[in-house]
Amino acid sequence: MKFWIGFLVICFVGCSAPEKHSVIPAGAKVLVLGDSLSYGTGAALDEDYPTLLAKTTGWNMINAGIPGNTSAEGLARLPALLEEHQPALLVLELGGNDFLQHVPNVQTVANLKQIIYLAQTKKLPVILVAIPELSVFSAAVGNLSDHPMYEALAEDTKAPLIAEVFSAVLSQEALRADQVHPNAAGYREVSVQMYEKLQALDFVK
Repeated sequence: MKFWIGFLVICFVGCSAPEKHSVIPAGAKVLVLGDSLSYGTGAALDEDYPTLLAKTTGWNMINAGIPGNTSAEGLARLPALLEEHQPALLVLELGGNDFLQHVPNVQTVANLKQIIYLAQTKKLPVILVAIPELSVFSAAVGNLSDHPMYEALAEDTKAPLIAEVFSAVLSQEALRADQVHPNAAGYREVSVQMYEKLQALDFVK
C-alpha cells in the first residue's frame, strides 16, 4: 500500500502536464527584447524569426533586437519600450553577448531577473528564450546545449522557457551563417520550433 501511495505521489509531481497560459490573440502587440539573434543577423531583411512568427501567430511583433546588446543594455532599454508599445507579451532573448564579453553569470542572471520582474509587476507575461552555452568544442562538433542558467532562471521567476531551439539550430552547419548566428533557413527553423512551443504552452491556438 505504501509503495502505491509513494508511486502516485511521484507520478503526480514528476508527470504533470506543462503549465498552460492565456492565449495571446491575433493582432496583439508582442515585444521581443533581444540582441542580434532577434535582429536577424546572418539573414536578409524580414528573414528574422520575429517577422516569421508574426505570419504564423498573427501577432504584431515589435522586434527590439539590437546586435551586440547585453542583458544590462536590454534592461536599460526596457522601461521606454514598455511605455511606448504597451505590449501584451514580452519575449526575452538576451545573454549571448554577456557570454562573449565574459560578464559574470551572476550579473547576467541578476539583469535578466530584473527584466522579468519589471514586466511581471506590470502584469505582463514573459517568455524566456534560452541561448547556447559558449563552447568552441561543442560548436565544432555540432553538439550545442543551452546554458544551464536559463532553466534555473525560469524556475526562480516562474517564466515559461523556450529551450533547445537556438542550440539545436546552431548545432547544424547547414543552418548557420557563422558560429553564433543562423542563416535564413536557420531562422525559419527557429520560428517553426518556437511556434510549436508557443502552442504547447497555449499562448497560441
